[in-house]
Amino acid sequence: MIPEVLTVGRVGVDLYPEQSGVPLAEVRTFARSLGGSATNVAVAAARLGRRSAVLTKVGADGFGAYVRSALSRFGVSPDFVGTAPGLRTPVVFCALDPPEDPPLLFYREPLAPDLALEADDVPWAEVEAVPLLWVTGTGVAAEPARTTQRLLLERRGRRAHTVLDLDYRPAFWAGVGEARREIGRLLDHVTVAVGNRTEVEVAVGTADPAAAADRLLARGVGLAVVKMGGEGVLLATGRGSWTVPACPVEVVCGLGSGDAFGGALAHGLLAGWEPVRIARYANAAGALVAGRLACADAMPGADEIEALL
Repeated sequence: MIPEVLTVGRVGVDLYPEQSGVPLAEVRTFARSLGGSATNVAVAAARLGRRSAVLTKVGADGFGAYVRSALSRFGVSPDFVGTAPGLRTPVVFCALDPPEDPPLLFYREPLAPDLALEADDVPWAEVEAVPLLWVTGTGVAAEPARTTQRLLLERRGRRAHTVLDLDYRPAFWAGVGEARREIGRLLDHVTVAVGNRTEVEVAVGTADPAAAADRLLARGVGLAVVKMGGEGVLLATGRGSWTVPACPVEVVCGLGSGDAFGGALAHGLLAGWEPVRIARYANAAGALVAGRLACADAMPGADEIEALL
């Protein structure tokens, strides 16, 4: 059965400190969780009742086996998770210092398996037919995944819904110029673009939310979503623009809140909701995760979101 949501890209094992407010050198114990932006979005969508799958790769190691079992446990199909011989499943450490924007330490050398994605790994029929395809900016940070993701979008033919999560991580790039060029090339193939101020600045050259949204629409994107943290989210289409306030929350860990937002965005797009309703729902999903420790394990269900709203 073809999934409703197919995400493409980053996967890994997140190690969260069980002591907050201290630097990494002073952390005594860690809790393990499934992670990676594309993977978290698939989990978030599955928690909201959507049939989800991830197209990615892991290493031939115990953490790779953990990724597959964790996906299955969360209701996400692991059918398109390949194995990259000779590469290791990525591990990511974070320090809850500060909790709202934890620094990350990525172990993805010499190449993360998710960036080893090749054309032969792609389920082309699903890419063409899936109701919502989700790709990321980090998915074009290196070859061969860079070429593979471009081919994937070309085959998709900009059908609705094709979503680009701008997902910029400076550690994955040689410089901003390279990131702007490669992420920017994807904008000509997607119907929705979503990112925070930093990410839209990398993609289109301005951090001003309204101006960035205008530039995204000028590239042919049908819905531009600019996340503004505590100031809420700006959405723009050819019919107008709207700013939706954030949901107040006491932040435990800011990681994963954007991915919860993404899963809820995917859910709302598939449900045919208007942009403002989608944003309110996605803001609530993100707020719930920001108030928890971990990413995939923290993704809320529909009842929790409705209760907060």
